[in-house]
Amino acid sequence: MTESELSEKNFKRISIINWLLCLPLIMFFAWPYLYVAQFMEIENILCYTGALFFAVPFMITILHGHVTMAIGEAHRHHYYNWLGRQPLTYGLLFHSVMMRTRFRLVLVIISVAFFLIGYLDGLLLK
Repeated sequence: MTESELSEKNFKRISIINWLLCLPLIMFFAWPYLYVAQFMEIENILCYTGALFFAVPFMITILHGHVTMAIGEAHRHHYYNWLGRQPLTYGLLFHSVMMRTRFRLVLVIISVAFFLIGYLDGLLLK
């Protein structure tokens, strides 16, 4: 590995690519949740909120893999340390806590809770 792969210029490039991939990945992973929730006639606010909570962990996993492929597993921590020093710019969305599997699982569980709340609300109102 060359030193240029661990440069700030490369870290900025990776970060910009990750930011550009966020919205398409969220839309890609949210549509199955939205489809099923709308089929079950769940209210829109719960439907879209749950879909966001459902899509974000998968998006983060893909972007984490992108970072790993770009600079390697052994040097990935350098990128996340750099992001930590950029909290209001490049690192705004990608806090180090978000890369933890436990955090991503909690988001999926929250999305399931939104789904169940919407489904049970729909049953009780009928």
